[in-house]
Amino acid sequence: MTYRILTLSPGSTSTKVAVFEGEKALMRENVRHDPAVLAGFDRAADQLEFRTATVLDALAAAGIALESIDAFSGYCGGMGPTKGGIFRIDEKVCEHVLNCGMNHPAILGAPILFDLASRYGKPAFAVNQPDTDELADVARITGYPGVYRKSHVHCLNQKECAIRCAASLGKRYDEVNVIVAHVGGGLSVAAHEHGRMVDTNDVLEGSGPFAPNRSGDVPAKPIAALAFSGAHDKKEVMGVIGKTGGLKGLLGTDDAQEIDARIDAGDEWAKLVFEAMAYQTAKQIGAFAAALEGRVDGIVLTGGVSHDQRFVDYVTSHVSWIAPVFVYAGDFEMEGAAAGAVRALEGTEEVMAYTGVPSWDGFKLAGAPADVEA
Repeated sequence: MTYRILTLSPGSTSTKVAVFEGEKALMRENVRHDPAVLAGFDRAADQLEFRTATVLDALAAAGIALESIDAFSGYCGGMGPTKGGIFRIDEKVCEHVLNCGMNHPAILGAPILFDLASRYGKPAFAVNQPDTDELADVARITGYPGVYRKSHVHCLNQKECAIRCAASLGKRYDEVNVIVAHVGGGLSVAAHEHGRMVDTNDVLEGSGPFAPNRSGDVPAKPIAALAFSGAHDKKEVMGVIGKTGGLKGLLGTDDAQEIDARIDAGDEWAKLVFEAMAYQTAKQIGAFAAALEGRVDGIVLTGGVSHDQRFVDYVTSHVSWIAPVFVYAGDFEMEGAAAGAVRALEGTEEVMAYTGVPSWDGFKLAGAPADVEA
């Protein structure tokens, strides 16, 4: 049977909406919202009715009848740390995300999907939600007491590309070990061991390779000195870590095509910086190969920068000795959400009930310092 699946992903200034019938996209639109209208809402949660209406308008404009949809699925922020997989969206999920204290429109994914699905008695699913945390305990420890590594990665795209890689190898996702590098505005690399992301850099908190607009790992003491120098306030320092560092900070742009043009024109600094990002990505892949004890079936490059052949060639030349390299350039979040819903409808993957109990909430071992972020 071919199912029709509606997927969506609410972002800061737009909402991605797509409808798939099998693997074919019947519609795909990034609905942009007027900044002046968004500014009229005090909180992201207050945008629920507005965003729902824009989704319905986009569907009507595309000639998609809501009653023709078999299931609703998408990007659902605010669920807190859970294991990966498929959760049925219900009242408990919606209540949790709307009251979790997170002020980002990603929390509207579950309530919008649940509202639309409930109108026609159809199921709604959260697939590999963004706060998925499956880290091995040994991967969490840092040398700063009370600071632990958490999992904040491009989970939906990471897992979808790992599933596709496994299929290319003639296996299931839970049968392979795959290292996935998602390189977009942010850069996340994760070790997927038999269906679980057991180690990763934290793209939200600023760890790992530097990215097009994020600083990545840097020596800690100079940052502490900057933070307490009086010359930079917290907003400035945090901005470089999460928005204006990386390629943007070093080269004034995070556009890979523009950087390629500068390299082709003989800009040696641009060449060195761009290669450094690729070098750090390759080095992180190598580190995770060690975490997987060398048992790696495939390496995946995905995200927008993976369209860039210079970047792909550099990384591949450094890591192809570990395992075959697969390139899935771009973003497969909507496809991943739709594919997850199909697996749920067909019964080929377990659909979990959301409990609100986090998959990790600190170490309970004697002597372990409390989590400073708890």
